[in-house]
Amino acid sequence: MQTSPVTPEQLNSSIIAVPPLARDAKLKINRKENGKIIRHIEAGGVSSLLYGGNANFYHIAPSEYAEALEVISTECADDTLIVPSVGPTYGVMMDQMTTLRDFDFPTVMVLPMQGLTTDAGVAAGFRKFVEALGKPAVLYIKFEGYLEPETVAELVNDGLVSWIKYAIVREDPAQDDYLSRLIGLVDPRLIVSGIGEQPAITHLTKFQINGFTSGCVCVRPDLSQKMLTAINSGNLDLAENIRGIFRPLEDLRNEINPIRVLHEAVAAAGIGQTGPALPLLSSLEPNDTSRVGECARKLLTWNS
Repeated sequence: MQTSPVTPEQLNSSIIAVPPLARDAKLKINRKENGKIIRHIEAGGVSSLLYGGNANFYHIAPSEYAEALEVISTECADDTLIVPSVGPTYGVMMDQMTTLRDFDFPTVMVLPMQGLTTDAGVAAGFRKFVEALGKPAVLYIKFEGYLEPETVAELVNDGLVSWIKYAIVREDPAQDDYLSRLIGLVDPRLIVSGIGEQPAITHLTKFQINGFTSGCVCVRPDLSQKMLTAINSGNLDLAENIRGIFRPLEDLRNEINPIRVLHEAVAAAGIGQTGPALPLLSSLEPNDTSRVGECARKLLTWNS
């Protein structure tokens, strides 16, 4: 596992995969199957993995947090970037910080808490966590009103932010006043598009932000990585073509639920047995399972 700090160049060189966390039938963390998923992603040329929402770190038990960190940090290649998550509540993230000190992750992402927050309160909590941990963290902006761009800039300027995952969904990603304000205050090279392949071309070309995260990359990492390379080289026709290949599975994620669909897709494609969904989420209904499985297998076997 990589232990050196994350650089803007690294954010732009590899898709940041956001995989599920595999569990067995009793909901215990499954080392073997998580290893399979990690190695499939690495074999596709992707060297950055972020364990956040798709891994349901929102509901991970404190008693299994150390085990989760040990599994994801040891099942990867020596040069793979692994970023775990903390939170989303303040008390949980501060308790998890003590466990994180036993590992050498270069950074960690703070999950966004929806509701019961204020701009100043989120900033204070993020600041206290980073100062206690002793290294910059990833700031995840997912909701309007969570943090104002000016507040984000203060955290960046104080050296508290490793990079920013920007994931506020817009009907038209090209029309985004918040992101426009943010890139006017923060170096765009520190901002990563956090909503997969679909808005990535617009985010990286119009707003000049630096790379993107993806869940569907877990099924076809080579294609997703090829899309990033195409965007960076200005081959937008190729990038648009690849975006379309991912769209059927992304449409199902948007229709049903992004986390639950990806959890099933990775298993249905034969990449790794992800097991049942960890509550407070639930597994898909049989009809949806069938649709997701068919779509995931088509993506896995797609060949130009």
